[in-house]
Amino acid sequence: MKDPDLVIVGGGVGGCAAALAACHFELRTVMTEQYDWIGGQLTSQCVPPDENPWIEELGCSLSYSEFRQRVRDHYVAHEKLTEEAESEEFLNPGGGWVSRLCHTPEIAHRVLYDLLDLYVISGQLQICTGLRPVAAKTDGDRVVSVDFIGASGKVETLRASFFIDATETGELLPITRTEYVVGAESKSDTDEPHAIDGDVEPDNVQGITWCAVIGYDKGGSHVIEKPEQYEFWRNYQPKGWPDKLLSFKAVHAQRGAAIDFPLFGNGGFNLFSYRQIVDGKKHKDRREDATVMNWPMNDYCVGSILDVPAKLVRERLEAARQLTLSMLYWLQTAAPRHDGGTGYPELRLRPDLTGTEDGLAMAPYIRESRRIKAMFTVKEQHIAAECNPRRDRAPAFEDSVGIGAYRIDLHPTTNGRPTIDLSSLPFQIPLGCLIPVRTKNLIPACKNIGTTHITNGCYRLHPVEWNVGEAAAVIVKVCRESGVSPQELGSSKPLIHEVQTQLAHLGVLTSWGDLPVHAL
Repeated sequence: MKDPDLVIVGGGVGGCAAALAACHFELRTVMTEQYDWIGGQLTSQCVPPDENPWIEELGCSLSYSEFRQRVRDHYVAHEKLTEEAESEEFLNPGGGWVSRLCHTPEIAHRVLYDLLDLYVISGQLQICTGLRPVAAKTDGDRVVSVDFIGASGKVETLRASFFIDATETGELLPITRTEYVVGAESKSDTDEPHAIDGDVEPDNVQGITWCAVIGYDKGGSHVIEKPEQYEFWRNYQPKGWPDKLLSFKAVHAQRGAAIDFPLFGNGGFNLFSYRQIVDGKKHKDRREDATVMNWPMNDYCVGSILDVPAKLVRERLEAARQLTLSMLYWLQTAAPRHDGGTGYPELRLRPDLTGTEDGLAMAPYIRESRRIKAMFTVKEQHIAAECNPRRDRAPAFEDSVGIGAYRIDLHPTTNGRPTIDLSSLPFQIPLGCLIPVRTKNLIPACKNIGTTHITNGCYRLHPVEWNVGEAAAVIVKVCRESGVSPQELGSSKPLIHEVQTQLAHLGVLTSWGDLPVHAL
């Protein structure tokens, strides 16, 4: 597409939502994505949606609700469900309990493409997969162009009046010299009760997970080749962990005590059912059950992949893959079975569900990104329940551009810091946290908004990221029409109101209002 109005870099949850909103407002848009599938967490990363407990009735935007309904409609129309499954009021195809809607990633990919296809056919939207941003040209406080490299090694350059960074790690921030934060802030900087004492810690970043999809083939034997790094991971015990990482022991996120988290049994509190995405008994053809390996045991916390040399990034990403394969090999060969004996050889990788050759996800699941230095930063004091006693929702932001609800949930970090899991209040998304302090035409739309290390823990989930993407597109629309910078927009009450009005037209809630909610 020649001379687009907007280039969205990153086709994950926030990127797809931004593309939908931008096209709704007739912006000529190009969306790039590094991997073959669009959808990020929902697809290439194989992470079923984590959502607020009211998601079926409230707490998400109209387009996110439509996405969820289209996933269910696809199952009813194409997946040969039983009558009992079809009659469920809120169909949960996979049956997992991490979400009210656990589904296979390739179906989410199809649904997202269906949502965007009308704009692709009309020529308003161009989706370019297989492109990774590597460099950018700037002129003062503005981004002029971004260079991408594809699988062939050829460099492609895209220019636009506005750019949205919807990458999983805030890839545009360093190459455009946009000011950002990485890692954990000091308590002396943020006054957050659970921030660290002393100096900032750039290496204090939540661990990543290279997910895999595994099926349970009763009576089968599918033991994989012993992974190269198996001996290391078999003997590895993280600091503060109750046992070797490859075990059925974990740390309870809220109590900090050791818990048993077996593969099966345990009254349903088990690894297989946790993120189960195929429930065979809901299909007339009795399909093989399948689940996503996104567990405490395959969280990779040995080192960060942010702002470290490229060689180290490659080594750590491979180590994350090796950890997941090692966990599977341990399950197949050495794990104590719930029904007696040792090993579950009937477990097998399911590449037919991941779109890959090996059954591992296309991309790593990344919980924590580089974050812009923003006009406003959301801190623990704004949303934590203990900082706001006797409240059922967080204090309001006048410039709210959306809502979300999730516990402050931080996984163990890459410098050995433990889990942080705190009660939070249903919150709003302030417009100020989407506006960089300086760069005039770059808006974040993923986990790279103005949060802290602490508050990233609840602003990183699927429906919030979707909402952030929609808000980013509306900011671009209003800035273009008004001829102002995002910084000027964020300081103008009439323009903030215009953003909120346009979001309302999209079906985005900016307030919990009088809705019946409570602390999580």
